Amino acid sequence: MKDLPAEERPREKMLERGPEGLSNGELLAILLRTGARGETALEQGRRLLAAAGGTLGGLFSLSGRGVSAFKGIGPYKAASVMAALELGRRFLAEKPALQRTPLSCGRAVAEYMLPRLKGLDHEELWMIYLNVGNIPIDCQKMTSGGWASTSLDVKQIARAALERGASSLILVHNHPSGDPNPSRADINGTNSLRRALSAFTLQLLDHVVISDGSFYSFEEGVAREL
Repeated sequence: MKDLPAEERPREKMLERGPEGLSNGELLAILLRTGARGETALEQGRRLLAAAGGTLGGLFSLSGRGVSAFKGIGPYKAASVMAALELGRRFLAEKPALQRTPLSCGRAVAEYMLPRLKGLDHEELWMIYLNVGNIPIDCQKMTSGGWASTSLDVKQIARAALERGASSLILVHNHPSGDPNPSRADINGTNSLRRALSAFTLQLLDHVVISDGSFYSFEEGVAREL
């Protein structure tokens, strides 16, 4: 890296221009710190990014184990990269006090939850608790690893809704495949959950399925691009 002109060294370039002046490959080089035999950290960062399809979403989906498998990277460098990506995800998901505007349509729900679900390589189910104005009070991850309606404890959900003062709920989950259209399990599970919640006088307003670039709203009955 020292053999590069000063203006091409990522650390020096960032100090001079700020992080927004660097490419994704250059930012990765700073996280990797050092290269390997015959390869600078900058070349290593660019190679890693190219292997992930040129996107940070692709890099995140590799997981720490996938990143560490690259020649010259290993577990410690991989941990730095994955920590940075996770901090970015948490920053996007962090809200000063949950959103104070109503979730009035499938698109609003998808945009609200996308920072939590974008780039995941496994399915997660989340429940959003809403007040009478359809403003979110809280959201909670219910399951991780796939849809299974039997794993949703309706009594626990009802208790959580009561504790939060919620009057309705929205179920959200992701499809890592990129196709947001619901499966038969999604449809059956949604119908079962809606019936079960009605016994507690709780309304399931919608079930929104999210992929990285599109979403499906059960209430609207159609898939749309984000």
